[in-house]
Amino acid sequence: MPNPPASRRMLLKHGAGLMVATSASIWPMPALARDKVLRPTPSQTEGPFYPVTLPADSDFDLLRNGRAVYTPGQVAWVSGTVTDTQGKPLAGGVVEIWQCDEAGHYHHPGDGNLADAAFQGFGQVTLVRDGRFRFRTLKPAPYTGRTPHIHVKVKLGTQELLTTQFYVQGDPGNARDGLWRRLGEDGQAALTRPFVPGTDGFRADYAVVVRA
Repeated sequence: MPNPPASRRMLLKHGAGLMVATSASIWPMPALARDKVLRPTPSQTEGPFYPVTLPADSDFDLLRNGRAVYTPGQVAWVSGTVTDTQGKPLAGGVVEIWQCDEAGHYHHPGDGNLADAAFQGFGQVTLVRDGRFRFRTLKPAPYTGRTPHIHVKVKLGTQELLTTQFYVQGDPGNARDGLWRRLGEDGQAALTRPFVPGTDGFRADYAVVVRA
């Protein structure tokens, strides 16, 4: 069979080179993507005191319930980000938190509805484009049988993507808490943060990763 003209030989050569270059650029991509997959934040029990009905005041500030202002305990700003396992912010998602008051009581009939009426006890925020959230609340307090913690739930539309708990780094109650110990070292590192004192209260920042 006669050789193709020079122009066709150059085209074939260029095409073969393009195929090699294209293959080299496409095939490594899945491996690269796998390397960047983030580990999901561990889930934990919802506990018995998730609100039966959401309070009328359920914004980011748990230290104000309507016009009432809650003053016991220590002010804390709890913030962070929510992303999927590829690192993409969960824009449009909702973060909820709920916790006991300084005396260790929840706004819940199962706890006798003994929580201070000035303490909102529950808050929710909608995530914007950067996936960040922030709450003004109480530095978590202990109650019988549990180390200080904040309950957290992440939703997207009608889906519940994660229910877990945030912990205070260095709290002596952690080592005695069965749920905290059960997390193991990696889970403890993901859900436990220092509460750093500042001019307007303590600050703690958490990175939350969900399967979305």
